[in-house]
Amino acid sequence: MLPVCTRYGEQTLGRRLDIEEFEAVQKHFSSPLRRRRLKFARRTQRTGGRYNKMSWLEQLRVTNWNDACLAAAGAYVLGCFSTGYYLVRALKGTDIRTVASGSVGARNVSRVLGKTGFVITTLGDVFKGVLAIWAARKFFHDQEITLLALLAVVAGHIWPAQLRFRGGKGVATSLGALCIYDWRLALVYVTVFACCLLVVRKTVLPGLFGFLCLPPAGFWLHRDWIELGLFTALAAMVLFAHRNNLTEEIPALAARRQLKRKSERTES
Repeated sequence: MLPVCTRYGEQTLGRRLDIEEFEAVQKHFSSPLRRRRLKFARRTQRTGGRYNKMSWLEQLRVTNWNDACLAAAGAYVLGCFSTGYYLVRALKGTDIRTVASGSVGARNVSRVLGKTGFVITTLGDVFKGVLAIWAARKFFHDQEITLLALLAVVAGHIWPAQLRFRGGKGVATSLGALCIYDWRLALVYVTVFACCLLVVRKTVLPGLFGFLCLPPAGFWLHRDWIELGLFTALAAMVLFAHRNNLTEEIPALAARRQLKRKSERTES
């Protein structure tokens, strides 16, 4: 008889199996991918259940890349549904990409449809992120694949193929996905954003700084290196989408600070 540590059926860590149960488990792990997972599961048993401590290279080896590609493709297609673009097109008959900043995000939509358009677009973009993470967890049950779906849905929102890769900025979709993936990361983002907003009195720079804090927050929450790398990729995507805003906001912030200092000197 063999002690087996796996997620197969109702087996638990260290339980001894009879011959019928062992044959069923052996049949289940007949494929090369499942044999590798069983190998790492046995290692988990020897190390006291520290499954998450395997190296990032080993985690990549046991990932089902067919499922990963399927999840990423589905999430990207979902992200390509640009709520703001189709909402403005339906109500006004215009292309929102020709208005102001050219973004299909809620902030630009509000310039055409007002507060109602802002709320509807925000909810639609958040729902895309929520749905992508929920579906990835429902059908694939893999943490890395779920996070890959998060990146894909944000990429679809920022670079939708049917709109010639001119989409939104990815903030609302990212937050919706993070709320389902790990609410603590979303809480860190909201906290950092609120604190910076009190200092800067603008929304763009605090929001982007919140994304920069996601990798350190993931490290603090003991996430593995693959997840930290994907958090970094998410932050890089959102910052790249806001590159024009950065070139405008940073000089404007410096000018406001300089003007404030001059006024203080004059008063003194």
